Amino acid sequence: MKFFLFIYLFSIMIILFSIQSKSLSMSKEDGAIVYNDFCLRCHGPQGRSLTKTIPPLNNSDFLLNLKKSISIIKFGAKKPIFVNGKEYSGNSMIAQGLDDEEISDVLNFIRNSWDNSNETQVSAKDVNDIKEPL
Repeated sequence: MKFFLFIYLFSIMIILFSIQSKSLSMSKEDGAIVYNDFCLRCHGPQGRSLTKTIPPLNNSDFLLNLKKSISIIKFGAKKPIFVNGKEYSGNSMIAQGLDDEEISDVLNFIRNSWDNSNETQVSAKDVNDIKEPL
């Protein structure tokens, strides 16, 4: 009986722990790690992009559309996008294979770094809600 009670209480703790969301501050810290691993080499340390063919992330009007921002990280892009009035080819924008939490973390980092400021936290659920490319 004690064994089953232990398993039950342990299961409840795991469920409660997994439901508890991470703070925006922690998400941004984790997002910085994802950015440095997957985004830095093309978008640069200040999010201004390293070439004229890569869209900037700093002061990017594209980031104002959360669904499209999630979609491009999650699925990549096959068609051109417009950032701050300039057209960028979608051919270089490939999905990086990040999971929903990594995508939400990197978006929270990008949307709150450099000259960007958006305190609305992106959640893994927001990312999971996008099921196909936009």
